[in-house]
This record gives sequence, C-alpha cells and structure tokens, in this order.
Amino acid sequence: MLLRFMETLLLSLTGGLLFRLLHLPLPWLLGPLTATMIWNLIAARNLFWPIELRNSGLIILGYMLGSSFTIEAGLQIIKQLPAMTFATSSIILFSLLVGYITCHRTGISLATGIIGSVPGGLTQMVVLSEEIADTDLTVVTFMQTLRLLSTVFIVPFVVVHGLAGDSHQAVAANVPAVNNSVIHTPWNALLFAGVVLLAAWAAVRTNLPTPFLLGPLIGAAALVLTGFQAPDTPPFLVFISQLCIGTYLGLTINPTSLENWKKLLPYAIGGSISVVFFSLGVGYLLTRLYSLDLISAFLGTSPGGMGEMGLTAVLVGANVSLVTGYQMFRLLFILFVIPFILKRRFGSALLKRKSI
Repeated sequence: MLLRFMETLLLSLTGGLLFRLLHLPLPWLLGPLTATMIWNLIAARNLFWPIELRNSGLIILGYMLGSSFTIEAGLQIIKQLPAMTFATSSIILFSLLVGYITCHRTGISLATGIIGSVPGGLTQMVVLSEEIADTDLTVVTFMQTLRLLSTVFIVPFVVVHGLAGDSHQAVAANVPAVNNSVIHTPWNALLFAGVVLLAAWAAVRTNLPTPFLLGPLIGAAALVLTGFQAPDTPPFLVFISQLCIGTYLGLTINPTSLENWKKLLPYAIGGSISVVFFSLGVGYLLTRLYSLDLISAFLGTSPGGMGEMGLTAVLVGANVSLVTGYQMFRLLFILFVIPFILKRRFGSALLKRKSI
C-alpha cells in the first residue's frame, strides 16, 4: 500500500509541476487530477490515495474561503442583497436550463447534467456529486473542469481586452481600505486552527453537505466577522490543499464513463461559454438598475472562481469589495441552498469509502 501511495504522490507532483511550467491555471489542482486520470486510463494501475488527505485539503480550502469573507464584503452583500439575489437566481436558473439541455442531448442523468453545469466551484460541485444519488462523478468532474477553464480564460480576456478599454477608473480608488478595527493577537493562528477543526467536526456531526468544506468556511468567516484578523494561508498549505484534492478527484474519474465524450464535449464547452456571456448580460442589466459599472458587475456575476475574479478586479481597477461580495454570496447560496434542493429532488447517496 505504501508503494501504491508513493507512486500516486510521484504522479501528482509530476502533473502539478508540468502544469506549472506550462503556466496553466490552478496547476497543483488540475495537474495532479490530469496526471492520475491519464495514468489510470493508459496503465490501469491500482493507485491509492486516502480519503483523509482529501478531507484535509478541503479543511484548508474551507479556511481560505471563510477567511476571505471580509467585513467589507459582508457590508457589500447587505447593501446589494436584492441585486445579488436577482443575479444569483438568474444565473443558477440559466445553468439549470443548460444542464437540462445537456442531459437530454447527451444521455447523461439529469442530476449529472445539473451538478455539472451549476457554477459552484470545481471542488465543491464534485464533492457534492458524491452525496447526490444518480450522479456520475466522472462526468461531473469533466464538465466542471471545462467550465472552470472556460471561465478562467474567457472572463479576464473579455474584461482586459474588451470592457476595460473604455474604463478610466484608478485601481487605487477601488481597492478596499484596510480595516484597522480588527483584533491582532499572537494566538490568532492557534485560535483559527482550533475553531476550523472544531467547525469541521461539528459539520460532520450535524450532517451538513460537504462538511469538511462548509464547517471550516463557517468557522473562519465567523471569527473574521467578529473582528479577528485571519492569518494569511502559507503557500505550502495552499499547495498541499490543491494536491490532496486534485489527486483524489483524478482517482475518482472512471474513464469508461466518458465513452461518449465526443458527444458531451461540445455541449459542455458551449454550455460553459453561454453561462459566461449570460452573466455579462445580467451584469449589464444591473448597471441599468443600480449604480454599478459594467466591469465590476460582470466580474461579480461571472461564474467564478472568486480568487481569479478578485485578482482581475484589482488589475483593471474594478470595485474589489463589490466583486468579492457578489462572488461570495453566490458561493454561499450554492453551497447552502442547492445541496438541499438537489437531495430532495434526487435523493442522497451516502458514500462510506475510506480510500480509493
């Protein structure tokens, strides 16, 4: 078992390094995912990756998402709540339509088509698919990966080379000010670590969906909103999180489920692109209804991820706190509301795997 684990780890590191050298997005997530998936396909090796490592990666990711929920983002959500509700509902409904069309055109299950199309984040949606009955994990991963790549490449290109051409905003004018009221203590790191681990345990005990992600997210966000400053996530923990999750996702992919990939590919890509440009239309409508600029509205309504959209907002001088607020609201809505709707509609699949 140790040799199988070491082989898996070496493959993952090789894939991540290759993606990094090629300057591809999320190299330490998509690189291990791709490497282990391809190796499974061509070598038919019995690789091994403990589910505990995936859970550890999810805890780190949950902390990163929760700690990014600043007071400024919370205020933006309160101020823009009607607009955010409208934008999020519109985009999710359109995504459900895309999933429905994909399902009927390609022969995949309705649950797979919907979860594969909802813009809730690659990791979050794949983990959620493990908890929903009649869902093909491989197809969901395939569709969500294509959606992520489409968004990461298309949205910044449209903003930088299209919308930003007529923008005269100053970057500094829209960068959120540092909040001087946060609580600084030398025990912050220990406090956040303890709360995050306790929140993960509580989420498991209370049967929250994706508990190792949502629990830490809630715990970290609660501390931030009460005035504690979240320590920056060390780069090596970000690396470990992506590696653990990416490797696990790669091993969950069953290549035989993608026998119809040629039929699925155009619908997955076309659906992803249509959601991106639908979000542009929603963003434009928000500029007519509220006092928003088009760049900020588009970045806020675009189907994620929050980190990439936030970075693009900084680079082009958009309203960073507004963009983060919109992205966070959609993420929370999808993570808390969508799982309960899907489980009620399709039923729950309780997977009790210890490893792959």
